Amino acid sequence: MTDILLVEDHEELNKLIRVFLEREGYQAEGVRSGEDALAFLEKEKVKLIILDVSLPGMDGYAVCARIREHSSTPILFLSARVDKEDKMNGFMQGADDYIEKPVDMDILCAKIGALMRRGYSLKQENPVIVSGGLAIDQEAKRVYLDHRELSLTVKEYELLMLLAQNPGKTLHKEYLFNRIWGIDSDSEYQTLTVHIKMLRDKIEEDPKNPKRIRTVWGIGYSYEEI
Repeated sequence: MTDILLVEDHEELNKLIRVFLEREGYQAEGVRSGEDALAFLEKEKVKLIILDVSLPGMDGYAVCARIREHSSTPILFLSARVDKEDKMNGFMQGADDYIEKPVDMDILCAKIGALMRRGYSLKQENPVIVSGGLAIDQEAKRVYLDHRELSLTVKEYELLMLLAQNPGKTLHKEYLFNRIWGIDSDSEYQTLTVHIKMLRDKIEEDPKNPKRIRTVWGIGYSYEEI
């Protein structure tokens, strides 16, 4: 897997940044248009994308929006546009960070390191539980269904994680309740039932006929990989 994809149309700057990144220990690939970047990403996976805003043809904002339709790969915008509106537009399209031109290589390296630590280890990708179209990023604490991020509450996420980490096993209601809410909780077991229903509404194709979170009558629930 490539560490970094650099999307920069200026040939000399593209080469200069890649040389710097490779000296820092990253495996970097460079393209010079948004269209080439999207084509590259259809074939290859990367850990981070450095994306220039001003590109020939499709601009960086449009490229970022397209990437975010199916990927949560960290994106660092690179731009000479320093106005607040430009930066806000970048973040609204899904960028994770923004660095101004002319590029300070030390700052660039620091930002890359921060994004890598947040989502990846350079030696090993953070563990992701994948089941069909459902993906749980344990490090980032994010859940995706068919590449679309789901909005889960803290308890919904903790419950899903506990189930998904024990695929095929029947977990008793008491065990699930005590692990998520605590044995001394003032909540009632009905709280567990409600959260199971809410989870099913978000991750099941047909919540009334669930395939992932199965009810084991009189005992508890089991998580099935599909």
